[in-house]
Amino acid sequence: MYEEKLWQFLNRQANQDDAEPMKKYMRDQFEFFGIRSPILKQSMKEFLKVNGLPSKEELPSLIKEAWSRPEREMQYATFTIVDKLKKQMTKEDIEWIEYTIVNKSWWDTVDHIAKHIAGYYLMKFPEEIQHVTKRWIQSKNIWLMRSAILFQLGYKDKTDKELLAQIIRDTKYDEDFFIRKGIGWALREYAYTDADWVWEFVHTEKLSPLSYKEAIKNIKKTKQPH
Repeated sequence: MYEEKLWQFLNRQANQDDAEPMKKYMRDQFEFFGIRSPILKQSMKEFLKVNGLPSKEELPSLIKEAWSRPEREMQYATFTIVDKLKKQMTKEDIEWIEYTIVNKSWWDTVDHIAKHIAGYYLMKFPEEIQHVTKRWIQSKNIWLMRSAILFQLGYKDKTDKELLAQIIRDTKYDEDFFIRKGIGWALREYAYTDADWVWEFVHTEKLSPLSYKEAIKNIKKTKQPH
């Protein structure tokens, strides 16, 4: 089984000296093999060279099996595989994308999924954007909501700023830290593309102090627009 081979491969590289601080950094929510990011990246190159990629059809079951493992690196390693297969995505893949967002949820996985997986999916299938983001916001699951806020990270001039504005209006009163921080991050990122729009938006909409502070960080480094 592909997932078992991956687990065995990573388990052989376990480093308990690094596992404990990595676990503490994630507030003791997850177990770790203790494989730090640069080493994991190189290790996955070696693993894929020997084992190749699973088929696209195997991906949903691989993801669920990897998410059932306690070691956080199993989820990180799966992202490497997903990134190499995502060009083959179909509309039905939204099911496992949502699964990865709502299971073992924390910022370290959700932020990668929102930008690199959900963001890719919704750019590939723009006709899905409205009802997917609406469903995520209405779910009241903070990680789905955060994903709706963040999925356009990296879209730059392809950002639908009216949609971004509407999503922020729909979520800005939520008191959760990750929602408010996410709003600020999305606006801060878009400010690289259109600082004037962001500046006007944050001074028109009533945002939380955290969202506002995060949103204008990049604008303050340059001349503030008038």
